[in-house]
Formats: sequence, structure tokens, C-alpha cells
Amino acid sequence: MSIDLQQVAINPTGVTPLYQSDAHSIYWVGVAEESAFRCNVYLIVDGDEVILVDPGSRAHFAQVKERISSVIDPMKVTGAIVCHQDPDVAASLLDWLALNPAIKVYTTPRTHVLLPYYDIEYDYVDVEENSEVTLPSGAVLRFIASPFLHFPGAFTTYDVATQALFSGDIWAALDSDWSLVVKENFDSHRDSMDLFHMDYMASNVACRGYVKQLDGLEIDAILPQHGSIIDSKFVKEAVDYLENVRCGTDLVYPEFS
Repeated sequence: MSIDLQQVAINPTGVTPLYQSDAHSIYWVGVAEESAFRCNVYLIVDGDEVILVDPGSRAHFAQVKERISSVIDPMKVTGAIVCHQDPDVAASLLDWLALNPAIKVYTTPRTHVLLPYYDIEYDYVDVEENSEVTLPSGAVLRFIASPFLHFPGAFTTYDVATQALFSGDIWAALDSDWSLVVKENFDSHRDSMDLFHMDYMASNVACRGYVKQLDGLEIDAILPQHGSIIDSKFVKEAVDYLENVRCGTDLVYPEFS
């Protein structure tokens, strides 16, 4: 079902396919902007289920909607996975729900407490720790808790069919010399991840706790909300990075770590 991510290039006029089959596909749908803090929005299409992963900010809603329209009617979006409540992740829910009030929002109770402050009402699907959703094709989405990376109620989403891990802010990177997929030099990408993780992630304890949950999981690609996609040849290095990175309170209070 997969394609060679090293050969993927952004389609400037529409969505960029990452994985495709007749029954189950994943697309990158934005955001094209000249910013080291650029955001990624992903789309899962599975039969009648069309699910946004971290739908993004209101500033980019029109662009993401236009990209999606090249593959499917945006009014047919049925769901949104929201890994935490920050505006770069979730603010466009106001616009998506105006387009289709029946959209289901998959998130945790801690995020659900805060999302109504965007002045929205929605069909809430409680993402319990390590729960799963089965899509029409039989593909399974598994939700993996990632507490304090960086929000207490954060979580990631593992697509069992493609072995793709939608990681939210985990493995995010800040990079002005951006490419959609990490290419040849993972060492320089590690520096770009440091710029994000050192400031935003809580601690190495939180990182190691999350890595422990990934034991035995086959990961073909890591799809973060910021920075570049990490394909299979760098997944082990990425996991090793997260297990060892010092960040957050490790750096603020080194005498206690």
C-alpha cells in the first residue's frame, strides 16, 4: 500500500499522496508557507470516512480546503483527529464545523474541556488511552497516549494498515530549509528537532515513557505536525533521539534531573 516517501514531492496545485490504495489512502494537504514553524495537515480517506489529522489554524483553512477539493468534496469530511487544543492544530475546527456540523472530533477528555472555548459545538468521540477505531475498509486507527508531550492530554495516532504514526508535536522540527520528507542527512534534522523539543517537551521522563508504549510497533513513517516526515530508514534513529533527548524541565532545573 505504501509508496517510496523519498520520491515524494509536494504537489503545488493540490494534495500530495503519501499512501494510496483503492480502499485506504493518506494525503498531505498543507500548509505551504515560508516559515520555520510551518504546519502539516494530513487527510485519511477510507470509503465514506474522510478524516483530517490535526486540521490546522484558521489562517490556513482556505488553503487546506482548496487542496482537499482536488481529491474530494470538502463537505464530505466526516471527522477530525485533534491531538491537543493549540490554535495551530485546532482553530480551523470553527470553519470545518460551519461547513459540516456533523463532523466527529476525536480527542481526549482534557482537550475536550478546552475546545469549546473556540465557541464550537461538535460530536465528541472520546479517545481513550490505547483505544481503536475501525474504518469501513477494516483499517484500524490506534490512539496512543503521549502525556506531557507537550500537553497532559496529548495523544498520537497509529494507522495499522500503513504503519504510519501521526505524531502531533512529537518529532516536530523547526527548519527554514524545509522538505516534506527528511532526505539524506538525519544529523542535521536532529538539530532542527532540538529547536522544538528543548523548549516544548516536558522532560526526558515523558519522552521515555512514550517510547516505551511503542515497543513492538512496526512504524513505516512518522508524520509530525511540524517539520518533515520521517520515513522508514530513519525511524530507529528518530526513536533513539526521543529516548535520549534532554528537554523542558531537564534543562530548566538541571540540578533535579
